[in-house]
Amino acid sequence: MKYFKELQEGVYDPNIFKAFFLAGGPGSGKSYVVKRTSGMFGMRIVNSDDAFEKLVKSAGLTMKMDTKLGQSQEVERDKLRDTAKRVTKLRQSNYIEGRLGMIIDGTGRDYSKLETEMRALQQLGYESHMIFVNTSLDVALQRNQERDRTLPEKIVVKSWKDVQSNIGRFSNLFKGRFIIIDNNNKDEDILTAVYKRVKQLANKKVTNGIAKNWIAKELEMKRRT
Repeated sequence: MKYFKELQEGVYDPNIFKAFFLAGGPGSGKSYVVKRTSGMFGMRIVNSDDAFEKLVKSAGLTMKMDTKLGQSQEVERDKLRDTAKRVTKLRQSNYIEGRLGMIIDGTGRDYSKLETEMRALQQLGYESHMIFVNTSLDVALQRNQERDRTLPEKIVVKSWKDVQSNIGRFSNLFKGRFIIIDNNNKDEDILTAVYKRVKQLANKKVTNGIAKNWIAKELEMKRRT
């Protein structure tokens, strides 16, 4: 069932059947990189953190999770996080129904989960890519403290280590479609190069047989109506 108006034009989406997975731990600057390299292409962003932060603010809870008050509100935030995940999953299902281009924002901490999602999209005809935003642990910790939503240091450290351990596997999984960014200094030249690469991949003509058959059927249905 289609809930979003844009799905009515899904078959005409310029980024149709494209999925870009984001990976990088807390404080890596993924949101900044998305805005500068891929957010302007009209792809739908799948990120439960956005919905979660809105719910937390609406509930009047603190975004400083590394404080005593933040720790005392953990149970309430966990409920809101579950709600945010459900809402985001529903949105993503609708995007997938229209085979729309997506930017799937996550940490990449759980390799198996991400691979399963990528394979499922592949079975539908999607061509998947990864943008891996990399920083040193020191930079990640510093940026975590500068964000509106801060996490306890031990969580940042563990997440950073988990993500780093997956770089090799991600590079192999997305062979030829793996883009890694050194975002320690937010280098404009690097971001410009990444922008050009993402644009090239996002606008690439669909060649997958499954995707081409789906597009042909959708266009035929439109001609009949």
